[in-house]
Amino acid sequence: MELRRAGAADADAVADVFLAARAGMTYLPRLHTDEETRRWIADVMLERLEVWVADDGAVRGFAALGEHDLEHLYVEPAAQGRGIGARLLAHAKARRPDGLELWSFQRNEGARRFYERAGFVLVFTTDGADNEEREPDARYAWRPQ
Repeated sequence: MELRRAGAADADAVADVFLAARAGMTYLPRLHTDEETRRWIADVMLERLEVWVADDGAVRGFAALGEHDLEHLYVEPAAQGRGIGARLLAHAKARRPDGLELWSFQRNEGARRFYERAGFVLVFTTDGADNEEREPDARYAWRPQ
């Protein structure tokens, strides 16, 4: 599995992973069409963030980094449990050695356990009033020792 910087040609593959992973989050409202999501990934995410993909001949997961935040980390459902997310997260930490913060939906218990095992600490929770989905979320931070 190669980790490499995503480019414009990866937009559809990144969108496929994002849409498949989010489809399993049945508690989230569907606010955008697949086409709107694909345009956002191509025109916003890949343009504004540092996006890394896990590629074994096909993109299996991705991590999108902002200046201080891990904005997104998704692995396609069929590839979960194979260490891809852990590799992407380790790479994100290496790219931001001074620390990272992230948001996770409170109901995404698997992701919350994953981040906590990786050394992220819960900073605070919200009622979701400030996110697009209106879903209660949790803010996490990782600071190197």
